Amino acid sequence: MKIAALGIDVGSTTVKMVGVDNGGEMVWHHLEQADPRVEDQVDRFLKRVQEDAGDISGVPLVATGYGRNLVYQADKKVTEITCHAKGVYRQVGHGGTLVDVGGQDSKVIVIGPKGQVVDFTMNDKCAAGTGRFLENTAGRLRVPLTEMGKVAIDSPEEVSISSTCTVFAESEIISMIAHGVDVPPILKGLHRSLVKRIVAMIRSVGLVPPLMLSGGVVKNPAIRSMIEEETGEKVILPDYPQLMGAYGAALIALRLREQA
Repeated sequence: MKIAALGIDVGSTTVKMVGVDNGGEMVWHHLEQADPRVEDQVDRFLKRVQEDAGDISGVPLVATGYGRNLVYQADKKVTEITCHAKGVYRQVGHGGTLVDVGGQDSKVIVIGPKGQVVDFTMNDKCAAGTGRFLENTAGRLRVPLTEMGKVAIDSPEEVSISSTCTVFAESEIISMIAHGVDVPPILKGLHRSLVKRIVAMIRSVGLVPPLMLSGGVVKNPAIRSMIEEETGEKVILPDYPQLMGAYGAALIALRLREQA
C-alpha cells in the first residue's frame, strides 16, 4: 500500500484520517472519537498510518473540520464545505445537493456538474438539526444511540415534538414520559423534528437533484428514510459517508503534491 497524500477531518465528535494513492483512490482510513488534545491525537494518527503503510515522510497532509486550525502538522487547512463537496463528487461522480449531518453542525451544499460548490448553508449555532439533538436524549430515553433509528422506524405511532430547541425538546420529552407516553413514538417524533430542520435548510438553498448524504448521523436509517419522505427524493449515500470530509482533504493534498 503506497500512500501519496493524507487528509484529516477534525470534527467535534470524531476525527477521521484518509490516505489516497497516486490515482486518488482511498487506500487507508482511520476514525476515533475526538480527543480534547487535538495535537496529540493527530500525532497518534500519523504514527498509526506509518505503522500500517510505512514511511510517510514528504506525504502532504490537508486538514479540515471544526478543529483544523489546531493541526499544526498540516500543509494546508481547507473548509469542510470544499472538502465534503470534493470527496462526495469524486465518489459518486456527479453534482446535486449534499446534506452533511454532523455531531454539532449540519451543512447543505449545492454541487455543480464539475464538482464546484455553487451554494451552501450551515447550521452551527444550534444543536437542533444535528446529531447532538439525538445524543442529548438517548441517555434520557435509555435507548442506545446506535439503535434509536431502528426503534423510530419500527414505531407505528408518532408524537409531535413541538420544540425546535434541544433544551426545550428535552423538557418536552421528560413531560411526555412522566405522562406515560411510550418511548418509540417519542423517538419517531424526535427524528421527525430533526429532519424537518434539515429539510428547511435544503429548501433555503433550493434542492438540485439528486440528493446525497454524508456525515456519521446519516448512518441512522430513520434519518435517511424521513429525509426521503419529506423531500420526495431518493437519497444517495456514498460508501463511507463519515469519511467524505477527510477524503476531500486528501484529494486536495494530492493536488498539492502534483503541483510541487
